[in-house]
Amino acid sequence: MGVMEGVIDYLSELCEGPISRIKKRRKPKQLQTVAMKVRIDCQGCQRKIKNALKAMKGVTSVEVNAKQNKVTVTGYVEARKVMERLAQRTGKKVEPWPYVPYEMVPHPYAPGVYDKKAPPGYVRGVALVDPDAAPLARASSLEEKYVSAFSDENPNACALM
Repeated sequence: MGVMEGVIDYLSELCEGPISRIKKRRKPKQLQTVAMKVRIDCQGCQRKIKNALKAMKGVTSVEVNAKQNKVTVTGYVEARKVMERLAQRTGKKVEPWPYVPYEMVPHPYAPGVYDKKAPPGYVRGVALVDPDAAPLARASSLEEKYVSAFSDENPNACALM
């Protein structure tokens, strides 16, 4: 009886074929947040953007900030597909959100980082602008040693200050 069950299992696996095995292995999408920069002129644009994205499968929430021209989508979606859908449905230019909060960048005024079009409290992300400029925006280890030597937070700092 044990041999017969093994044979039946083997034959059922052969009959399933490779297509059914691929379907079983598909990973579920993870919850993620997609931030995009889209030019928003009026409330009609806001409504059009919200309706285009809410109807998308897997979208949990859509936030539109007209003042910053920022659209944030949360859900079980892929960023590329969300951006393609928004561009197709609205006819607007869509790009990934290029700005990071001011506090996140160690030296926000490094070459290629400062952007006058950035919303208040944000600067253009160094890694997004130019990968070669990214090392320029960070202090070297030698600079960090000198700065920390005269820091108020360092208990072993120089007493001259």
